Amino acid sequence: MRRKVWVAIILLVVLSVAVGACKSATGTAKQAQQAVTDLGGREIIWAVDNAYPPFSFLDENGNGIGFDYDLAQEVCKRANCKPKFKEFAWEGIFEACAAGEFDINMGGCTLDVERAKTVDFSDPFYTYGQVIIVRADDTSITDEASLISSGKKVATQAGTTNEKTAIARFGEENVILYDTFEMPVTALLAGDVDAVLIDEVAAVGFARENPGKLKTAFRVSSGEMLALFMPPGSPLQPAVDQALNQMWADGTMEKLIDKWLVVK
Repeated sequence: MRRKVWVAIILLVVLSVAVGACKSATGTAKQAQQAVTDLGGREIIWAVDNAYPPFSFLDENGNGIGFDYDLAQEVCKRANCKPKFKEFAWEGIFEACAAGEFDINMGGCTLDVERAKTVDFSDPFYTYGQVIIVRADDTSITDEASLISSGKKVATQAGTTNEKTAIARFGEENVILYDTFEMPVTALLAGDVDAVLIDEVAAVGFARENPGKLKTAFRVSSGEMLALFMPPGSPLQPAVDQALNQMWADGTMEKLIDKWLVVK
C-alpha cells in the first residue's frame, strides 16, 4: 500500500513537470525534458559502503552488488551518465559530500531535517521502519516491554537515525554504539550483545547473509523515507529526480525493491 501511495505521488510530480514544460515559451516539451535528464555521458562518482546488505555489499568474488548498485546503473542509463563507485566510511560522509568529494551517495539514506542543512536530497524512493533484531534462538525479547524489563542493552551504529531512535526509546545509558553498519550485527552473532536496532531493510539483508541465525523481534518505528543525497546545489539533482520518477512510473523501481528489499 505504501508503494502505491508513493507511485501516485511521484506520478503527480511527473505530470506537473510535463505541464510546466508545455507552457514554456522556449522549445518543445521534449527538448525541455532532455535538458533536464541528459548529463551528456559524464562520469558520476557514487559513494558506497560495501558492508550494508542488501543495499551494497561484496559477493564471493569481491564484486560489489546490491540494490544501490542496480539503482545507480539504472539512474545513469536514464540520465546518460557513467557510474564510478568509490568506497567511503559512513563517519564523516555528510561532510565529505558537502566538500564535493563525490557526486551522489548510495546506501539509502534517511531523509532528515538536520542532514538537509548540509546536503541536498533526491526525491524519496522507499519508505521503511526500524526494528529490533535478536539471535534466532532468543525467546526472551519479543516486544519493547520485554527488552526494557530484561535490562539488556541495545546496540546500533553511531551517527545514524538508528542511534537517535535507540536513545529516545531506551535511554542513552542503555545504548551501545559501534562505528560501522555491520559491527553491531557481528557483536550480536558473537553473543557480545543481545539486541540490535536497525533499519528493517538492512535486517533483511543481514538475515539473508546469516540464514537461520537472526530474527526480527519487533518493530520500533515506521514511515521513514530513503533518498539519495548530493552536494548542496548539485546540478545533477534534476536528472536524478527525473530518473527516479521515471523508474516509479514504468515499474522498474518496484522490480528493484522486490529483488533486494522484500523478504521472499
